[in-house]
Formats: sequence, C-alpha cells, structure tokens
Amino acid sequence: MTRTSLTVGYVPGATPAKWARTWAQRRPEVPLELRAVQAADAAADLRAGAVDIAILRPPADTSGLAVIPLYEETTVAVVPTDHILSAADEIAAADLADEPTLLPEDDVVGWGDAPGFPIDHRPETTMAAIELVAAGVGVLIVPQSLARLYHRKDLTYRPITDAPTCPVGLAFPEGQQSELVEEFIGIVRGRKASSSRGQSDSAPKRTAREKTLAKQAARAAAGKVARRPGRAGRGRR
Repeated sequence: MTRTSLTVGYVPGATPAKWARTWAQRRPEVPLELRAVQAADAAADLRAGAVDIAILRPPADTSGLAVIPLYEETTVAVVPTDHILSAADEIAAADLADEPTLLPEDDVVGWGDAPGFPIDHRPETTMAAIELVAAGVGVLIVPQSLARLYHRKDLTYRPITDAPTCPVGLAFPEGQQSELVEEFIGIVRGRKASSSRGQSDSAPKRTAREKTLAKQAARAAAGKVARRPGRAGRGRR
C-alpha cells in the first residue's frame, strides 16, 4: 500500500522545522507530521512504526535501523549566571573536577568518565535537572541544543573543549526506505528538487554534435548581422 503521508519524529533539541517547510514547498500534496519523541523512545518508535523516520541521538543498539549521521553537537556545562565558570568563554573538563554534577535519568551525553562528582539524587528529566541548576544544586552537562531549549535568564552555558561531542542522526527502519523517506533524506542533505523528484522533467543534454552545429549557426547569424551595415553603406554612394 502506498503511503500518502510522512511522519517525522524528532528528539528534544532537534529542529526539523526548516526541512518541513521545504517539504511543504516540494510536496504540498503529501502531508508531513512532525512528532516530538523522547530520546529514550525514538528507536523503539521507529521499530514499532509509530514514525516513518526520525531525527535522533543514535542509541547504543541500532539493530533493525539504518542511521545516517547528520552532525556532531558541542557538549556544554549549564551553570547559574553568577557561577565562577561563567567568567570564561569556554572551559575544560578539568575546570569541572570539583563541581557537583547532575545526571538526569534521560541523560543523552553518555560521558562515562565525566568530571566532577555526581550528586546522589538523579532527576527524572533534563528539565528537572535544569531547575536544580538554577537552585545552585550542581552543574549539568548536556548537548548545546538542550541548553538552548531549556534556556533561562538566570542560567548560562559554556562549551567544554575536551568533552566528547554528541552525535545526531537521521534514522529509519532498515529495508523500508520508501520514496517519501528517500525524498526527506534528500531534503535534509540539501539535495535540490531538480536532482531528485522531477529530474526526468528537465531538458535533455545536447550531444557534442548538436553543440557544434548550434555554435556554427550562431556564428553564421552573427556574420549576417555584421554584413548588413556594409550593404546599407553601398547604397549611399
């Protein structure tokens, strides 16, 4: 059965709106639904068919999924605006060595030997951890997009120069790369409309002989135009 719509899942921090706008311009007849999914559930939602394709942080277990790397996110430390670390434009892992750190249950960084000393209490969500950072409980290490997503006026963040980056990918069920999924992949990769759908409608390329004949015709036409003033001049003698 041919799909007549496309459902795109995306994890917190991902920003698929620009790709959705391009889709609406190219395929207005095919509805595209953007569906927010939790990072921990994204892979399961794909396998279950709840979404057709997803922008996610690749899980450790990618069985049954095809994953296309998109980009690597900078890892940052979220701190109160009056924290000593906010005085620098960027920090190193060593700068966090003596800091209490929060590790939420939905952590997506997965930094095994992260600096600092973890607080015993693990917040259920990153959003809850942000509240604790604002209360001065500790520092939170997250991808930069999540620091922006949960931005507050009393908090800031600083890139950690030697921290591992956080990958983001485009995933879909292996062996189920439909025409619509393929077209969305092309949009994300910046492929122009003329290079995928509608390519067959473009003008066919000319052969070398056709190009030569066209040049000869152009030169002949130019010669005729150049001779016309000469003939007019002879008439005025």
